[in-house]
Amino acid sequence: MTGKVYKTAVVFTLALLMSLPFSSNAQADAVTDWNAIAQVTTLPSNPPFATRNMAIAQLAVFDAVNSIDPEYSPYLVSGPAPAGASPDAAAIAAAHYVLVQLYPAAQVTLDASFAASLAAIPDGNPKTAGVTWGESVAQQIVALRTNDGSATVVPYVPGSGPGIWIPTPPAFLPALLPGWGLVTPFFLNSGDQFRVDSPPDLTSDEYTKAFLETKQLGSALAVRMQDQTDVPRFWLVPGTQGWNATARQEAAAEGTSLSQNARIFALLNVTGADAAIACWDTKFTYNTWRPVTAIRVADLDGNPDTDADPTWSSFVVTPPFPEYVSGHACYAGAAQHVLEMFFGAGNDKSITLTSPTAPGVTRHYTSFLQIADEIDNARVWGGIHFRYSQVRGRRLGKQVGRFGTTHYLRPTHGTGG
Repeated sequence: MTGKVYKTAVVFTLALLMSLPFSSNAQADAVTDWNAIAQVTTLPSNPPFATRNMAIAQLAVFDAVNSIDPEYSPYLVSGPAPAGASPDAAAIAAAHYVLVQLYPAAQVTLDASFAASLAAIPDGNPKTAGVTWGESVAQQIVALRTNDGSATVVPYVPGSGPGIWIPTPPAFLPALLPGWGLVTPFFLNSGDQFRVDSPPDLTSDEYTKAFLETKQLGSALAVRMQDQTDVPRFWLVPGTQGWNATARQEAAAEGTSLSQNARIFALLNVTGADAAIACWDTKFTYNTWRPVTAIRVADLDGNPDTDADPTWSSFVVTPPFPEYVSGHACYAGAAQHVLEMFFGAGNDKSITLTSPTAPGVTRHYTSFLQIADEIDNARVWGGIHFRYSQVRGRRLGKQVGRFGTTHYLRPTHGTGG
């Protein structure tokens, strides 16, 4: 992704942090504070790396807190923690250690946040022991992920012909991280565990319907309703940004405990990271073309119901990797599952987000489903995805989310969910 996109994403994140209303009797804690710091820190990463690095940070926080106040099954480190260690100090130290290791250029800013966070905790052995323990746990989590394949460069040569992905305008960038589906997952057995079935045939009714929808609504020249303009611009940032901000808002509104928050944000970010791995596995298994390619050369697809428009362009810039399935949808499916498990699936939420990529626009949501549905529309109305990639991507994400929450970080006997 370009520097311009990342600058936009940073501003978006800061706006989210400032705009989310909290209930008057709810306070942030060490977990949610450092989740916000991690969210901003990870923005220089491209989307798959952002999901990975957020997951590492939140797992370190979870094991550090949970090993002091054990309520759930550990991920890697179960203790024994030093007697009397402060779980708040451990959470702060764990997050700080991970982020400094992954983003050394940000150390000055992170160190300042670290000092400010620790200043709120009384000096003494609990604080000192908590910091030492949190760093020790984080060191083990970072070491576990050192050789996870995320640094491996996988050669990739685009194919050719109808339905096959090729670099897209305006920059015609090479494919982003074609080997990400081979990265070692956190929870899943492998990246292909929930691989999606092949995309619709180019002559099928499903493809035709999706093609026509995106061609009409996703065009840079389309006559748009206000939402069809606002929503694609609003959701230009990776899934880690909007969903973590949403989770912090809901956690504050519900008054969840430090231990509960450690688990919520670990499951949210780890299932999101695994959803990204699973998504990239599917993307580079099928290597399907983006709408901008499909529409410009539709006369070559063998479908009499899809007409070519050689000058067609998408409303937002097309990302540089295959279309099927949608990465945003995969992350949304996992996030929706996790947050509904903790906070319920009803339409009783009060979530408010703003984004400087849609100046003057405020979006209100009453459910996590509503957010996920809007993200689906954003990618179609933006002209960068077909509807079936959203539907199947979100289904993939939900499978990943369900697997993670079923098998990992489970409540121990006698504790609540």
